[in-house]
Amino acid sequence: MDRFICTICGHVYDPAHGEPGQNIPAGTSFETLPPDWECPVCLSGKDKFEKV
Repeated sequence: MDRFICTICGHVYDPAHGEPGQNIPAGTSFETLPPDWECPVCLSGKDKFEKV
């Protein structure tokens, strides 16, 4: 699975780890994150992320 980086703050979403603080389990691909998901660091939307 691909990793994605926030172009605003540099946070990397890695599906191998998920986002435990947001109850997103490991193995969740970026594409299947909810449409209203936000970066846990800067609260930007999914549209601000690019594939690494």
